[in-house]
Amino acid sequence: MGGRGQAEGEGSHLSELGLAGLRIVCFESRRAVEIAELVRRHGGEPVSAPAMREVPLGENAAAGELARRLAAGEIDVAIFLTGVGTRFFVELAASTVPRERLVAALSTIVTVARGPKPRAALGELGIRPTIQVPEPNTWRELLVAIDAHGSLAGKTVAVQEYGAENPDLVAALETRGAHVLRVPIYRWALPADLAPLHSAIAELIAGQIDVALFTSATQVEHLFRVAGEARAERLRDALGSVIVGSIGPICSDALARSGVSVEFEPEHPKMGHLVLTAARRATELRSRR
Repeated sequence: MGGRGQAEGEGSHLSELGLAGLRIVCFESRRAVEIAELVRRHGGEPVSAPAMREVPLGENAAAGELARRLAAGEIDVAIFLTGVGTRFFVELAASTVPRERLVAALSTIVTVARGPKPRAALGELGIRPTIQVPEPNTWRELLVAIDAHGSLAGKTVAVQEYGAENPDLVAALETRGAHVLRVPIYRWALPADLAPLHSAIAELIAGQIDVALFTSATQVEHLFRVAGEARAERLRDALGSVIVGSIGPICSDALARSGVSVEFEPEHPKMGHLVLTAARRATELRSRR
């Protein structure tokens, strides 16, 4: 998920009312207020249905192990996949290694930021990532960027995971000869309050939604989990009758696995660009309905 950034400043006047008359369901959680405001700026009516929440892992042995091994000089490469996970790790590591020592250790190894959020989180520590992964910031671009930097053979690589494992990334790193230390920092859980999600599912099935915007693959999984077997097929049919926007390839793959067709991805995998693209294409897409 990205921020509003420059895209809205440059493009909002081009599509100020592009979503006028449309009801837009958004499954974003942490930045639900922000995406709803973006939808309103373009004339749409947001329907907020947070689909997940981030839950830090309580007794996090993996984070402690990474902190200790960093301080001992036993880590060669540290890959940070999310900004939230990077910050959680720093907080968790504080009980094991002093912050100054942790920062010093990270400054002497190869650090990899998958996108702008982990890059910003590392920047808060005064660390400029050695490798910055280009858009759309998937694990495939991450591997290309790492390969361009040098061999991983015989190196110990720590991977800050988020929500769920990425076995493809781990396997690819191991294929390159790396010893991989997986560091799960938090997990995705369903929202504490499921009422908005149930309501959104009902509105989708009733044909009361025009556009559905997804900013995470986990949102797709949770949406169908909450719908349950009884409503899954009707939900799938309903999503086939609305304009579906996806933040990027990983999210689009999750939608495809659920039998949902994606009508558009933004040029840049950021939340603001997602809404802007929806607004710019609304007239075109509506004419096909």
